[in-house]
Amino acid sequence: MFDSSPYDVVIVGGGVAGRSAGTFTARHGLDTAICNAGSPILRRNAHIENFPGFPAGVNPRLLLDMMAEGADRAGCERYEAEVTRVETEDGGFVVETAAGDSTRTEYVVAASKNTVDYLDPIDGVGIVSRGKEFVDVDEGGRTGVDGLYAAGRIAEKPHQAVVAAGHGAEVAVSILEDDDRPFYHDWVAPDRYFTGRGRDLPPGCEEIGEEERRRREEESLETMREHFERRHPDEPEQHPSVTEED
Repeated sequence: MFDSSPYDVVIVGGGVAGRSAGTFTARHGLDTAICNAGSPILRRNAHIENFPGFPAGVNPRLLLDMMAEGADRAGCERYEAEVTRVETEDGGFVVETAAGDSTRTEYVVAASKNTVDYLDPIDGVGIVSRGKEFVDVDEGGRTGVDGLYAAGRIAEKPHQAVVAAGHGAEVAVSILEDDDRPFYHDWVAPDRYFTGRGRDLPPGCEEIGEEERRRREEESLETMREHFERRHPDEPEQHPSVTEED
């Protein structure tokens, strides 16, 4: 399943937090893999009505599809795989799956629902139990183990898609900082926005001219039209404990 070469970042969990984190790390040159087991919990929602940018709401399954496409465009590799074990080795980590595959990585982001068993082999991980188990992190998603982070619900963030997505991005920025990657903003600015003021172009930023801006905008509009031209085919996934009606 995994490529033969190691990754810089392996993200365990392919919900909004994991896909957001992967988009940011991959855009800034870190080889990133996202491992997803089963359906993200967001697929159970009937309709999201509080995610910024969608004034009439958005189909949750469509939102996940669009976030997956964004992660793919950024350069992430996505796998349908259950991670069963993560352990430290030679200053990094070895990630193993239920299928028997494994890979090495420098950074791990736990972004699964509430499953933390795969972190048991690692000493120093703080686990908080409040009916469900969570990973204890600082404000940037860092755990007590260098190179290990947690994002979204498993890091005790509220059950809101926009919060999970934002925290995934924040954790990714923490990784960029800890990796000593030059970073200012993930920002595409108009031509000469910085350089026209005698400033060097900050790391992580890009300046584009009018022609390129229009090209990207047209590509964006066409992509959105393709996603929204028809209803999403998948229905909401019901909670497993709900019984069928007679």
